[in-house]
Order: sequence, then C-alpha cells, then structure tokens
Amino acid sequence: VQLQASGGGSVQTGGSLRLSCAASGFTLDDYAIGWFRQAPGKERARVSCISSSDATYYADSVKGRFTTSRDNAKNTVYLQMNSLKPEDTAVYYCAADPLCYSDYAQYEYWGQGTLVTVSS
Repeated sequence: VQLQASGGGSVQTGGSLRLSCAASGFTLDDYAIGWFRQAPGKERARVSCISSSDATYYADSVKGRFTTSRDNAKNTVYLQMNSLKPEDTAVYYCAADPLCYSDYAQYEYWGQGTLVTVSS
C-alpha cells in the first residue's frame, strides 16, 4: 500500500500548481483523501479533503483558490492550486482514510511530501 504525492515546485505569487496523489496497492475511491501542509515551525494542517462519495472540504485559507478532485480510472486524487500566495509555501502531503478527519493523526496511509514554494 503506497501513496505517491507529486507536482510541487516553485512559482511566483498568483501562479498555479497541480498536485497529484497516486495510489498503489489499494483503490483510492474507497477512501477519503486529505491534503495536508506543513510549513517550517508550524503544525501539519489539513488543506482539503475529498470523501469517498466526493464531498469536498476546504480550509478557509484556501477556499475559492484550491480544488480537489479524483480520477478513479487513474487511481489518483488531485489538488489544483490557483492564485498561490507566499503563505501557501509548505510541504504538502496526501493521506488516505475511510473518513475525512480534520486531525492528521487519524489518517491511516500517507504519501511522502512534495514541496511548494511561492515567491513574492
């Protein structure tokens, strides 16, 4: 069972990135997929979650700018990030669990992080 997060990079303020979370060893559409981020010196916080029934949840700080979606045929979940701000700079992680918990400790499976850097 493995999650692979990718798509991070460096962009300027106002730019866009799309993160991908690909699964192997299990079927993602049976799970809720959360996206979390952790900036230096800060706690890991949930950015978004898409449930197994495709309900979506977003942190207030990213509402209207980030969108999460899934492609079951590719066993992949995406996080489209638009209008990026320097405060979005962090390592981003995807995680899987049957439910969309806000607490990262509840998630069963984790991908490695992918770094997003937004410069002003």
